[in-house]
Amino acid sequence: MVQLNFPPYNFNIKRQENVNYIFDIIRKKWVLLTAEEWVRQHALHYLLYAKNYSASLVAVEREFTVNGLKKRFDILVFDRTHKPQLIVECKRPDIALDEGVLKQISVYNSAFQATRLWITNGIQHMYIEYAPDFSSHAPLAELPDPL
Repeated sequence: MVQLNFPPYNFNIKRQENVNYIFDIIRKKWVLLTAEEWVRQHALHYLLYAKNYSASLVAVEREFTVNGLKKRFDILVFDRTHKPQLIVECKRPDIALDEGVLKQISVYNSAFQATRLWITNGIQHMYIEYAPDFSSHAPLAELPDPL
């Protein structure tokens, strides 16, 4: 897999019938190792081990409904009161973090009202924080510590 812009982590990877799998530390299961999954697993390890987010407050790849359509988020992190605080959108390294990705995560966030957004392709990272009343937002230089 391609080298990503994250600290190095030890991943559990296995090969079965010529297919690679990676162990997801949140879902506690083996998942197909795609380019996007490689980014997602790095983001999860970063949240838990570099930023000290609690694994018990992290959800991965769950279906939800927004504007009457079924969608699936990559990572959603809750605060200690179980209110969504951070939504993460992971893309393959060859996908640009453009206006379309920002629109996608903004639509997703309309269902959750998280105050922080993170979009990543593993090479580039963009962090955004909303004002508490959602009247404005600003880019952040790095991902803040958990709320």
